Amino acid sequence: MADALAGQFARLQKLRTGPLILELDLTDGLADAPPADPVSAVLSMRRTRLADILEGLRRARTDDRVRALVVKVGSGQIGLAKIQELRDAVAGFRESGKLTVAWTESFGEFVRGNLPYYLATAFDQIWLQRTGTLGLTGVAVEQIFVRGALEKAGVDFQSGKRHEYKSAADQLTETGFTGPAREAAERLAESITEQLAGAIATSRGKTVSEARELLGRGPFLAQQALDLGLVDALGYRDEVYDQVRKEAGADSSLLYLQRYQRTQSLAGLGRRLRGQAQGEEYVGVIHVHGPIRQGRSGRSGVGSDTVAAALRAAEADRKVRAVVLRVDSPGGSATASDVIWREVLLLRGRSTPVIVSMGDVAASGGYFVAAPADVIVTQPGTLTGSIGVIMGKPVLRDLFERSGVSVDSVAENSNALMFSPSHPFSDDEWARINEWLDAIYDDFTEKVATGRQMSLSRVRELARGRVWSGADAVAHGLADETGGLSDAIAIARKRGGLPEDSPVRVYPRLGPLDQLRPAESSESRPAAAAAIDPAGALLSAFTEGWGPAWQFAARAGLPPYGPLMLPGVWRIS
Repeated sequence: MADALAGQFARLQKLRTGPLILELDLTDGLADAPPADPVSAVLSMRRTRLADILEGLRRARTDDRVRALVVKVGSGQIGLAKIQELRDAVAGFRESGKLTVAWTESFGEFVRGNLPYYLATAFDQIWLQRTGTLGLTGVAVEQIFVRGALEKAGVDFQSGKRHEYKSAADQLTETGFTGPAREAAERLAESITEQLAGAIATSRGKTVSEARELLGRGPFLAQQALDLGLVDALGYRDEVYDQVRKEAGADSSLLYLQRYQRTQSLAGLGRRLRGQAQGEEYVGVIHVHGPIRQGRSGRSGVGSDTVAAALRAAEADRKVRAVVLRVDSPGGSATASDVIWREVLLLRGRSTPVIVSMGDVAASGGYFVAAPADVIVTQPGTLTGSIGVIMGKPVLRDLFERSGVSVDSVAENSNALMFSPSHPFSDDEWARINEWLDAIYDDFTEKVATGRQMSLSRVRELARGRVWSGADAVAHGLADETGGLSDAIAIARKRGGLPEDSPVRVYPRLGPLDQLRPAESSESRPAAAAAIDPAGALLSAFTEGWGPAWQFAARAGLPPYGPLMLPGVWRIS
């Protein structure tokens, strides 16, 4: 027993003082936002958080004990913008002269592996298992259209949108890409390809044209990838780690990066507590993560009440000198987005800088809430924009007739059955729909013009429901600069008059009791707690996002969270 305790103590002492090889396993992806509620916290206990990885790599750069970083890059469960944040953090770590090694069994196994390989190009060495493949297959945007199937079933779908690029309902109304939708998809694919090719060229000593050509030739077998200089070595995990130990020192100990960060963070706990007791000022980070809906946040989306309460609490807290609004959302409810927009505007008006950091997607309602910020920071691969609105309904009249179903009704007002699927919109009803679409679109574009200090005519050129890459968004003035969460925090510190090492806290910091007890008022800190989602959360999202039109939106397969939603299914892989 004594020997075992002595051995354990010696091991811990070595981890504390001896040389370290940090390792990171990205197989299961990364979490961006903190858990929304206690249940989510339990379910994500072992999930690695992006902020912890970024902070751990920042600390490790100047830690003389850390000799190397070895990362299993996984198989593509991380979005493009998050990968770009990781690449930047790895590049910063490499600048300290420390070894970085990426390895995987396969960059995609009978699937595309563009993004895992893109991440690997940030490292000194890339290892691939001998039986693995390198799934460089180029970038594509694909959409399934079901109009023909609906017609055979006797279902029509009527849709109104602002404007031609807002293609969320196209899968129900078209048999393929419309001209504008194809134009937007082609430019998006081109922009992402430029980013991937540029990274491959820089990392692997090739020209951009050679890298683009290789993107179109894959997938490659492991030996082919080695012969082409796309990877540095072939081997299994034990061979990778043997080589890392040989270069970093055989006496080095392995330690997960997240454990390293937790240890470092605990070591500074005393200083942080003293700082809090002394009223230390800091940057607050508020997350807008997931589809936007009315009410409180939960596992099915981010609630406007929760985010608005957090922004109000930040404004009332004199220790919060600046706020970073981390947006990773495809949008949703127009009214819920407007609630958050208003609170961002009020916070800015009270001399608290608001800096937006965009994640994988900040589109439609997700862009709406970002528009009034002082500075918008986006990654080159962030899906952003989609400034537009949609509305529509399925018409089931022919289906009912074929099926022998009859519909009868009694209505006292001419528009009482406006949203019924038993008949198409009348001319008068279309007039009301178009009035509604115009009102939301005009409001959206006017608020973007004010927030971005652009002319309304220029905003409307860039809007029309079009999705842009982050790189193009910066070029067109819809965002200010490319970068990640760390860059946004640095800007927030500067704008807030804070030192470069001032603390950063997810805001508001709520304990378990705050999650459960009722708030004293809508301006108290617990008001920013998320809801524990009931079983009917999805139904609730439909009713809140679409109002009286929720039933046809649900039947039509429209996104449940509302008309300010990123069109279609977008995934870069």
